[in-house]
Amino acid sequence: MRVNHISERFNQVQDAISQACHRARRREEEITLIAVTKTWPAEVVQAATEVGLTDFGENKVQELIAKAPLFPENKWHMIGHLQRNKARQVMTHAQDFHALDNLRLAGTLNRLAAEAGRIFPCFIQVNVSREDSKFGITPDGVGEFVIASEEFESIKIKGLMTLASPDIRKVREEFQLLRSIRNKHERLIGTGLSMGMSGDYEIAIEEGATHIRLGSALFGVRQ
Repeated sequence: MRVNHISERFNQVQDAISQACHRARRREEEITLIAVTKTWPAEVVQAATEVGLTDFGENKVQELIAKAPLFPENKWHMIGHLQRNKARQVMTHAQDFHALDNLRLAGTLNRLAAEAGRIFPCFIQVNVSREDSKFGITPDGVGEFVIASEEFESIKIKGLMTLASPDIRKVREEFQLLRSIRNKHERLIGTGLSMGMSGDYEIAIEEGATHIRLGSALFGVRQ
């Protein structure tokens, strides 16, 4: 993939972010754009880095550990479901984790972070669409989860993450729900809202997203 191809798409995305921020009366600096390089080779990460992208996300551990060491200057986000037996690999190669969805995993990450002498930032994944096919804590269960996770001193909850419904008619309402849950528990979980992908990131920004996760908007249809 040519650098100018990614550069053109990146410019289009930046314009869309700017317009969404203007509509929402927000500053562009409030938005972290995560380039999702799922299935794309290292050459694409290199091209994306050359045009100015700095944050990259992977859904699968094997892709994270293959690419992250090649680009240590970038910030890497693990944004997909994680099994506890792969937690150490994520701890080694990712700076942020966006899919914390159960207390056993939280305990494992906390232990590994303590062993490494670090604080590991995490977003709690919330299943706002209540789809059986998606991971995440139910909206009603966030408060209990947050209280229970307070015992883990080596992980830091930065906020909430969600995958919205594929039905665009429901997306805004679901993003509003995540924001309202964040607002209710903000004292304990921080202000982060990791929400919005290529098909709905402008709506996400209008509804308060701090982190958007874009793949096809930057790179085209996945290989």
